[in-house]
Amino acid sequence: MHGNDMNHTQGLCEDSQEENSLDIDARTVATRCGALLDQMRAARPLVQNITNYVSMDIAANALLAVGASPAMVHAPEESPQFVALAGALVINIGTLSAETARSAQVATTAARQLGRPWLFDPVGVGATDYRNDVALELMENHPAILRGNASEIMAIARLAGLTTASAAPRGVDSANTTSEAELLCVELAQRAGCVVVATGEVDVVTDGQQIVRLANGSPLMTRVTALGCSLSSVMGAFLAIAPPFDAAIAALAVYGVAGDIAAETTKHPGSFRVAFIDALDAITPADIATRLKVQL
Repeated sequence: MHGNDMNHTQGLCEDSQEENSLDIDARTVATRCGALLDQMRAARPLVQNITNYVSMDIAANALLAVGASPAMVHAPEESPQFVALAGALVINIGTLSAETARSAQVATTAARQLGRPWLFDPVGVGATDYRNDVALELMENHPAILRGNASEIMAIARLAGLTTASAAPRGVDSANTTSEAELLCVELAQRAGCVVVATGEVDVVTDGQQIVRLANGSPLMTRVTALGCSLSSVMGAFLAIAPPFDAAIAALAVYGVAGDIAAETTKHPGSFRVAFIDALDAITPADIATRLKVQL
């Protein structure tokens, strides 16, 4: 991005970090994730989504399947008022427009003022100066979780002055691996004061001190549009009932294991989409306990 220096990004979401409660032990992570799944389903949190047009249908259905209540409230005239009703807010800038940017800005400002946790999915950041400007403006409202693919996380880190890497986004697909982005995830989490999640073949979650890697999921998930965006919405459901670090890990666990289960029934993306929603609906803590692949 042109015209931004280190000072502009020094304070990104620095006051949003909460104390984490997840015991980072591979033997207990699955149990904790299962407990959070039960807790989230019992609470049935309302999750406000200002997301892209491509993902709205599957994101809403994924939230319903996992046990949450979706609200796709976009209008800037009402989005900040709705924040007070929701347990968490999810912002996704995939199909960015001036109105979407304004709605996201006023909603995240309200979330910060009200103390509502919000998640930022900076889809395609790094592709254009306008998208970069919007992303940095939103980061100033301190997301609890920043979630993207490796290229998007590296782009945010570069805009924050943490790297001169020239990783360029390729649509919403990652041209970089999470292993390449892992160090930057840690540095960005420390700088920003929020949990950073880089998703890929191996998902990385860090709060700047601790790192958890999860390796569930199916290659078919990359062949269904907006499944990554829907992950952000599901993560928002967990963010409504748990600290950010816990919420990110639990959402990745549920989503990845559901992907594994769905892939056992089909080899094709169309039927996988249906099977995946069914798997989110049917997944149990026992499934997570027996299938979760955690790397510490």
